[in-house]
Amino acid sequence: MLHTDMLPRDTPVRLIEQDGTAFPDEQYSLPDRDSLLAAYRGLVEGRRINEQANALVRQGRLAVYPSSHGQEACQVAAAQALADTDWLFPTYRDSVAVIARGVAPAEAMVLLKGDWHSGYDVRAHRVAPQATPLATQLLHAVGFAQAAKHRGEDTVVLALCGDGATSEGDFHEAMNFAAVFQVPVVFFVQNNEFAISVPLSRQTAAPSLAHKAIGYGMPGQRVDGNDTAAVLAVLQEAVGRARAGSGPSLVEAHTYRMQAHTNADDDTRYRERDEVQAWLARDPLLRLRAHLTTTGVLDDETEARFAAGAEEIAAAMRTALNTDADLNPEDLFAHVTVHRSPQREEQWQLLRDELERSRLAETATTSNGGHS
Repeated sequence: MLHTDMLPRDTPVRLIEQDGTAFPDEQYSLPDRDSLLAAYRGLVEGRRINEQANALVRQGRLAVYPSSHGQEACQVAAAQALADTDWLFPTYRDSVAVIARGVAPAEAMVLLKGDWHSGYDVRAHRVAPQATPLATQLLHAVGFAQAAKHRGEDTVVLALCGDGATSEGDFHEAMNFAAVFQVPVVFFVQNNEFAISVPLSRQTAAPSLAHKAIGYGMPGQRVDGNDTAAVLAVLQEAVGRARAGSGPSLVEAHTYRMQAHTNADDDTRYRERDEVQAWLARDPLLRLRAHLTTTGVLDDETEARFAAGAEEIAAAMRTALNTDADLNPEDLFAHVTVHRSPQREEQWQLLRDELERSRLAETATTSNGGHS
């Protein structure tokens, strides 16, 4: 028997047209005006975060930045669809979602600066560390959700990934386990058309990534990833379904990576400029702005207030990342294991002696007026 209720739609869910007009849907309702206004504020802040982070990379203050420019609707909706008791499991490209969840921008950038694996308190914000390896966070998300289910907690886990992650074995294992054990997790795939330089056509032969869900026994849904209202509505439905004990879902958002994979990537080698330009008209920020303006929800004063708030976030990022960190070399050995092994202690003593010799040599050079 074909479980048609598990199959995604032939065309992605859309609630707002590119020109801002509402697009009625029989299954999903347009979120209320306060939710849309909050989402728009998130888009304004997210766009400014992406711009500032790229500038900090050029200044040498960030080692790398995987931009989510053009994908901000997915980022903001992912954070907004969750309750305070829920958890977000992000990837390296989901800094805007992490910040929208309440993490201080400067703390969210620590990973990309290269200081620590995670610069924020994961428990305080209910945001797992951003994962760089593809799909590993999906397994962590499922395990976390399973544990919460055993404890009887009111917790839903939203696990983010990209289209490239769906080709990983970890994706299969996470999906299968979650479906078999009816784990309260939502898999949210941001399909931005490219896994670095590999196009979607080389990732799957399925009609869509959402169609993979039925093979595991869970529902899948497709959504216009540049329509903030639609993404929010679809994710809220999936989160609500998981919270009610109906198990996991797979949501595929069709969006586009407007900028290179990271600052180390040259995207002109694998995609045409005309293709990128064609997506400019689908900008999620412009679409929601048009809707809120024509419906009278957004005025110039509110727009200016949101822009000013975004600038405050950008200024805080600049201040934090323009300050050199006070690094303690012993930290390299302090957090590897609970108790430092004799071998690791020996390594630290060797490094400490080397640092002390360097300090003494520098002092001697300074005392001699710079002459050795």
